[in-house]
Parts: sequence; structure tokens; C-alpha cells
Amino acid sequence: WVMIDTIAGAKSSAIIYSIAETAKANNLKPYDYFEYLLTEIPKHLDDTDRSFLDDLLPWSPSLPENCRKPDKNEVK
Repeated sequence: WVMIDTIAGAKSSAIIYSIAETAKANNLKPYDYFEYLLTEIPKHLDDTDRSFLDDLLPWSPSLPENCRKPDKNEVK
């Protein structure tokens, strides 16, 4: 939490919290979602076309199932 004492640290924390809360609002598991983002984004660092980002958004239907919370209404 030492980093939050700076303006840049506070801004970074706000971004991370926003991503985590948006993931929760879209029925994702935040840890798994962050893990997925941190493995997928580096694969595209040399891309000039940023359209791959659409598939990484929390509401994207193409996210892997392990990022999603189980549906409570689903019958097992």
C-alpha cells in the first residue's frame, strides 16, 4: 500500500479496482480474469491492430469459462 501515497500509485490503484469491480459486475472471477489478461496481453505487444482488446473486455462472450462464476441457476 506504500505506492498509494503517490498520485501515480493512487491512479493505478483506481484503475485496478475499476477493472476488478467491472469483472465482478459481469459475473467473472476477478483473480482468474486478471490472470487471463496478464497472460494474453503480452502476446499482442507487437500488434498494431488493437482489435484483440474487444475479446478481453469483461462482457466479451469469448472469455474462457474458467474466468466466469458458475451460474447459480444452472442445474447440475
